[in-house]
Amino acid sequence: MEKFWNLDLSGMDSLMADRYSDFGPAPRLPSDMLRSILLSVEFKVTSYTRWAADLKENHLHAILSGFPVGDTPGVGTFYDFLNRLWLSDKNNLSDPVHPPKEKPKKPEKKGEKAPPVEKVTVKDLLEQFELHPPKDMAPCKRLYEIFKVLFLNQSVNNGLIDLLNLSLAGDGTPVYTAAQERKKRTCSCLKNGIRDCRCDRAYSQPDCNIGWDSHRERYYFGYDLYMLTASDSEKDLPVFPFLGPASRHDSIGFLYNWFSMKQSLPEANVTKLLLDSAHDAMPYYEYCRGHGIVPFIDLNAGRGRPPVYKNDFTINDDGVPVCREGHAMRRDGSESAKGRTKFKCPKISFAGDSVTCTCDNPCSDAKYGRTVHLVMKDNPRLFNDPPRSSKEWKMIYNARTSAERCNKREKVDYKLEDGRYRSSKMWYCRLFAIMMCQHLDAWALPKASRLKDVL
Repeated sequence: MEKFWNLDLSGMDSLMADRYSDFGPAPRLPSDMLRSILLSVEFKVTSYTRWAADLKENHLHAILSGFPVGDTPGVGTFYDFLNRLWLSDKNNLSDPVHPPKEKPKKPEKKGEKAPPVEKVTVKDLLEQFELHPPKDMAPCKRLYEIFKVLFLNQSVNNGLIDLLNLSLAGDGTPVYTAAQERKKRTCSCLKNGIRDCRCDRAYSQPDCNIGWDSHRERYYFGYDLYMLTASDSEKDLPVFPFLGPASRHDSIGFLYNWFSMKQSLPEANVTKLLLDSAHDAMPYYEYCRGHGIVPFIDLNAGRGRPPVYKNDFTINDDGVPVCREGHAMRRDGSESAKGRTKFKCPKISFAGDSVTCTCDNPCSDAKYGRTVHLVMKDNPRLFNDPPRSSKEWKMIYNARTSAERCNKREKVDYKLEDGRYRSSKMWYCRLFAIMMCQHLDAWALPKASRLKDVL
């Protein structure tokens, strides 16, 4: 009660003014409609038919929404309001009639993600989006504007997020929307005895398809939700979402999300990117280096690494040089001006005020042993600053789990998948409402209760 009593949504009315006609009867205030929808999300009510009935029966919910008792909106008013939030005449982003989409192959090992089904590489798509960003989020422009002005900016003002020095964590998660794929044939091949034709089908959820859930080890039908989260915020606050088809790989989903976010949130200055091993591709490191972003990306062992470096050294999984005797070398600082990191022999001892090498077969006759400089431009994927073996890198990378906790809050705490919708419009409206509630939960309530004074 305190949370919604102190919630100021007055800016909503001016943001939605152009979506209402100047003629006809006076509409419900957009601020009251949004507050009521947020209240339904808090109470885990996914059906607007049930919520409209609840407002008529529960006078407290009507008062918290901002409606007079006995004069609450019907279910049609809620759907009309959602239509005004969606800047498109179509309820979905893609054409309902299209050829069958490719189903991802089941991975060979348990816990692994399915291989990508996209016909384009990360490098090609990255170059394409730098010239022509994706337009998939265009219908959600008003939704994100409301989220940004009324919630994200308020969290920035409260000191919960620093947009000028933003550290982002990204992760994808499956969103189940139906038990199976619903489609109808548009051809007569079945009458001719052809059952597995590739002709167009009419899909009830054209933006969804079949993907592989690596956590539950099974196929599912729905979306792949890729969420960018402020990793340095205490409450794991969401920054930007993107709903892609279930078969989309995380390395591709990030690019759709990233370039869509840059269009909607151009004032954000991202300084760190925290991503898992699914994003371990050279174009990511090169892009980050060219845009002043420090990447914290876990290595994918299957992507390989140079077997030999500097003639007689190898590189381990953390990007640290290993001498010919099999000892991982000790980091000895970085030279940012030269773009390189220095490593020294780990067997050098300073006991007894003397410098000695305790190795049975020393690599060098130098007083302080063999020294190796890793130049980051040689291989920005392996040679990081800070290196993956450092405590600084591991401490910052541990914050990547904020994206997983954010997804957990949306799916488990706020019951995202309980919505039984058939259109991307409804799924995005519910997703943004949940994100608004996440920010609302993070705000501190005023010390003096205005509600108690009223009562």
